[in-house]
Amino acid sequence: MTTAEPESASSPAGEFDLRRLLAERGAERYALHGRYLNHQLPRVLHTIGFDKVYERAEGAYFWDADGNDYLDMLAGFGVMGLGRHHPVVRKALHDVLDAQLADLTRFDCQPLPGLLAEKLLAHSPHLDRVFFGNSGTEAVETALKFARYATGKPRVLYCDHAFHGLTTGSLSVNGESGFRDGFAPLLPDTAVPLGDLDALARELKQGDVAALIVEPVQGKGVHEAPPGFLRAAQELLHRHKALLIADEVQTGLGRTGDFYAHQHEEGVEPDLVCVAKALSGGYVPVGATLGKDWIFKKVYSSMDRVLVHSASFGSNAQAMAAGLAVLSVIENDRIVENARVTGELLRSRLAALTEKYELLADVRGRGLMVGIEFGRPRSLKLRGRWAMLQAARKGLFAQMVVVPLLQRHRILTQVSGDELEVIKLIPPLVIGEREVDRFVDAFTEVMDDAHSGGGLMWDFGRTLIKQAVANR
Repeated sequence: MTTAEPESASSPAGEFDLRRLLAERGAERYALHGRYLNHQLPRVLHTIGFDKVYERAEGAYFWDADGNDYLDMLAGFGVMGLGRHHPVVRKALHDVLDAQLADLTRFDCQPLPGLLAEKLLAHSPHLDRVFFGNSGTEAVETALKFARYATGKPRVLYCDHAFHGLTTGSLSVNGESGFRDGFAPLLPDTAVPLGDLDALARELKQGDVAALIVEPVQGKGVHEAPPGFLRAAQELLHRHKALLIADEVQTGLGRTGDFYAHQHEEGVEPDLVCVAKALSGGYVPVGATLGKDWIFKKVYSSMDRVLVHSASFGSNAQAMAAGLAVLSVIENDRIVENARVTGELLRSRLAALTEKYELLADVRGRGLMVGIEFGRPRSLKLRGRWAMLQAARKGLFAQMVVVPLLQRHRILTQVSGDELEVIKLIPPLVIGEREVDRFVDAFTEVMDDAHSGGGLMWDFGRTLIKQAVANR
């Protein structure tokens, strides 16, 4: 008896040709998006001059059709922790596709999820088990469900200005009203100020709190939890039989100069930890919720509950292979150390500029997660221009800085949040001194222009003011 070869081994690839499709239709990218996807995105990009056409990318750089390079200080909102198209991750994905694994049968136990869980947990010795989903918001949803079920309590506390995702459960613990408006009713959750132990204690006294979810360094505004807060909050939560959930979706896997941001504070051992973004290698969406054994055993308490929480594409071979490759690179290439050293260099050089520029109020952060905050200037001439921008809409000055960084210096950055005068830098963790030099030199030139009181920056500011007023 012979076994037939898989059809793909002898059949032609078919008529689908991706490269030809992109060559024929790639120039329509903004029109296609405007017609079939979120129509506001191309409108915004055209307005601020971000409607670039990038042809290829590698590491911390993009290139356009003319061969100009662009420095990426955004990393796809943190997804590209190792930069774009890392060769180790690419090879792992080629290998897993070529292996033609019997993936997602739903009724077997493949080795890759167990191997990735083992590697992740090696960096979290106080945690025992992992659930794999497909994104950061799914990792948070999992943590919320597990905390509620494990404690038998309905309410989860979160911090003002927090961002944990945009699906309904994650949105319920989102500290920004702009994301929540119009989507009620949400889950019964309550905000407390980041660092306010008295507010936390008041809520816990009500007896219905399942957990506190917190970003050790908030992405919105780049605000770090005050020293000692996480440890004290953990003790307070446990005293009231509630859990600590650390959202490390953006801060985890080396971003802040330690494998997890909560590890900067001794004795902090969250009951549940959420990771995603950089774990993907920039290729295959993946999210993971790490937790203590007793929590998982309570959720999956019997064979009848084996699928009580699952994800159709969770633990797929491509995502697991990408995650394993990412962790291998992090460990072998000393990525965490590079984030710590390069981040300190970037932050210290930028902080030194606060004495030179009155519009530059603060530089803060950890590792390669840096916030640059602008504030009201002292001089009368600049104060008038600042007030004009603030009256139209908060956050316009930060946008005025972001645009010339891209247009004149080919550096991609982002404003840290709606109506915030903060730029957040979350570059690939592989950048070094060369990229720090390029960014600081460009930022200095932009600040010089802003403080001159005239020039193209303030002309663009008037354009932004008109746009802000028109959108009211």
